Amino acid sequence: MDLITPDLGLVFWTGLTFIILMFILTKFIWKPIMAAVNNRENNIQEALDMAKKTKAEMEKLQTQNANLLKEARIERDEMIKEAKITSDSMIDSAKSKAQIEADKIVENARVSIQAEKNAAVAELKNQVATIALEIAEKILRQELSTDEKQKQLAESFAKDINLN
Repeated sequence: MDLITPDLGLVFWTGLTFIILMFILTKFIWKPIMAAVNNRENNIQEALDMAKKTKAEMEKLQTQNANLLKEARIERDEMIKEAKITSDSMIDSAKSKAQIEADKIVENARVSIQAEKNAAVAELKNQVATIALEIAEKILRQELSTDEKQKQLAESFAKDINLN
């Protein structure tokens, strides 16, 4: 039972050893351990802060990327719309120019045909007049082949002139 109940000297020396051990641990070991723990805590906190900052930056970049994509789509749609309007305008312009050119060609053809028709009619009239004169000349030569017939014709013209 002596071992179970501590003696006053044993308690004193145990306490003194404990205090000395605590002093040595505090002086030489506790500070480096606490410094390492604090350093580790600071590193963990910095890593967490960096992760939060990186996450916020990533969200910001994703938002910017989404906005850029949206703007690019809008710009693409506007460019397509503008190109369609331009192509429609060019097609309409080409159609109207082609119609105007076709109308000019038709009008020029009409004028040319009319001019050729007028020229043909004039030439036909000239030919008819020439043929009529030749026929009249031949008829008159046959009719007026003798002097007697010439006198009769001259008298008939003279009577017509006097009567009028």
